[in-house]
Amino acid sequence: MKRTTALGALIGLLIVLGVAYYLVSPLWRTVELDEALPYDETEEMTLDEAMEEMEDVVIEMDDEMPEAEEETSEPVLLAEGVFMPDKHDVAGEALLIEYEGERTLRFENFDTINGPNLHIYLATDTTASDFVDLGEIRATKGNVNYAIDSSIDTTVYDTVLVWCVPFSVNFSYAELASTLK
Repeated sequence: MKRTTALGALIGLLIVLGVAYYLVSPLWRTVELDEALPYDETEEMTLDEAMEEMEDVVIEMDDEMPEAEEETSEPVLLAEGVFMPDKHDVAGEALLIEYEGERTLRFENFDTINGPNLHIYLATDTTASDFVDLGEIRATKGNVNYAIDSSIDTTVYDTVLVWCVPFSVNFSYAELASTLK
């Protein structure tokens, strides 16, 4: 009988330790990411590639004037906000950028503590009473991009939350203020 009780206690302890590890271990992990801006189309060319491109232009100019290239659109900063702590410290900015019809939520100089099952929400307030889930947090430090579906009204969902799903806790938030006049 004592053996069964000891075995049950050991199994219970292992389960508790497993759950505790799941909930606490993310605190020690920092995931760093430095993504380029979604519209950054800078290309590095080798000297040979640049010379070849210039030769093509010279040949075109000899034959006829080249057609004017379509002017590429510029990215537009729709809204921005500074991350504020709620339950945990945070640093950085949230930027809402539109480029060629695509919207991106960008975290710049972002730095927060990790936690279990953190998600990025666009919400109507800091309590996540009405929100759109952009998915799991991709990094706890750095510059990170999150694509925003065109069906999301960012004038309504104008608060960015770093949300801990298992505990329903708001780690931090940024209120997006329009930059358009």
